[in-house]
Amino acid sequence: MKQGGSDAAKRAAGESAAEAVEDGMVVGLGTGSTAAHAIRAIGRAVDAGLDVVGVPTSFQSRELARDCGIPLADLDDVSVDLAIDGADEVAGGDLVKGGGAAHAREKVVDASADRFLVVADPTKAADRLSVPVPVEVLPMARSTVAEAVAELGGDPTLRRAERKDGPVVTDNGNLVLDCDFGGIDDPAALASDLSALPGVVEHGLFVDMADEIHVGTADAVTVRDV
Repeated sequence: MKQGGSDAAKRAAGESAAEAVEDGMVVGLGTGSTAAHAIRAIGRAVDAGLDVVGVPTSFQSRELARDCGIPLADLDDVSVDLAIDGADEVAGGDLVKGGGAAHAREKVVDASADRFLVVADPTKAADRLSVPVPVEVLPMARSTVAEAVAELGGDPTLRRAERKDGPVVTDNGNLVLDCDFGGIDDPAALASDLSALPGVVEHGLFVDMADEIHVGTADAVTVRDV
């Protein structure tokens, strides 16, 4: 995954998207360092009297939202008005997500929202998607999915945990294959191919889902409709 930009740029993007949150909304709360700034900004607004409910996309975002005093609900019980989430790479309106291994839950929440706002720093912008695509797989299907990914032209690597022995395990109890396809000329076709593989729970290609892209720098934010 690409190295992140400055914290100031991430904060600018996250706080810009948080300004779109209105009283009475149900908000999807994304995962990652840029989305975290949006969650903190929403928390400050809640402390000042804003009435919203959050739907977290991961254990991480749930814990941060609780710390910030944001009331939470499960997706089964509410309809999401607005989702705010980060990305590992953005090209046009398409994204690669899953650097935090939360892309399955993120996709469910983001896809259910009436509007989906993406927050990013300039290092995440690209002319075409090219970073490895995270693919969450059932543990028993790791080898068969890896073989199928290779047949699609990808180079799959099991994601290893950094501070413990063994692989990364998602909040859903599954494994993640980071699949390098090089430059992706047709994200929609690849997304369809990956979704069709038995044993794949979800992949990190988010195609034609975003409504706005908020790209922050240290002193400004560019907002683009897609």
